[in-house]
Amino acid sequence: MAYDFWVNETLYDAWGQRFRVKRELARVQSGFQDIMIFESETHGRVMMLDGVVQITEADEFSYQEMIAHVPLLAHGAAKNVLIIGAGDGGVLRRVLQHKGVERAVMVEIDGEVIRLAKEFLPGIAGDAWNDPRAQVLVADGIDYVRQAPDASFDVVIVDSTDPIGVGEVLFTDEFYANCARLLTPRGLVVNQCGVPQMQADELRETSIRRGKAFADIWAYVAAVPTYVGGFMTLGWAGKDASCRAVPVEEIRRRAEAAGILGTTRYWTPEIHVGAFHLPPYIAEHLPQT
Repeated sequence: MAYDFWVNETLYDAWGQRFRVKRELARVQSGFQDIMIFESETHGRVMMLDGVVQITEADEFSYQEMIAHVPLLAHGAAKNVLIIGAGDGGVLRRVLQHKGVERAVMVEIDGEVIRLAKEFLPGIAGDAWNDPRAQVLVADGIDYVRQAPDASFDVVIVDSTDPIGVGEVLFTDEFYANCARLLTPRGLVVNQCGVPQMQADELRETSIRRGKAFADIWAYVAAVPTYVGGFMTLGWAGKDASCRAVPVEEIRRRAEAAGILGTTRYWTPEIHVGAFHLPPYIAEHLPQT
């Protein structure tokens, strides 16, 4: 008997993607969202939250490498890193690949995402959960940044859902003001800002909000096939504009010292530098300087 079960993504009303499912692995309604993990025919295992694709085994590296390696290498001396969200553990794994990182605090509001990722997507985080430098908290990221001591982190990585539902509070003026306070003098924040072809308002509005608390506002891009619609933007908010203008030779030197040069499938020193050069259709949604 032919098996023909498809899952449709529900992010947009009038456009989307669908996956043919080999088997459903988990379907849980947590206290925050609907979580589904299934095995696809084309992209390995897939996690969806509230009907929206969060991660697939086939292309997770594109997103995880760019959201983690770019800020850490742009900073150049990050020892303390705060990760908000990222319950699958992939960002934590990439952050801990950097030899210079002494502490990585991950704050995920939904413990079910962590539990299910450990069980059904173990390859995403690898051994990161057990790294002594990692502190994994099931807690509210908003409360955490509100209470964190001044200048206690060098980099903040916000890997959240889109600014709807449980992720909405991570895109407020107060959140970014607290990020600026808890960061060291050269500190910076990166966060996913959606696909500009379909979500330009997200990039525009969050850039304005970040600009109230940070001097250097920009974005960089990554091509992640299952985040449909073209380039995904990663919002950039820094205290020191020089972090965004590090020459490719220095990025390569830092990557070698960190121990990640030659280990990546998407990120390279050249991709790092080039990702900040935006097509006009994306750049037009950023504050004009």
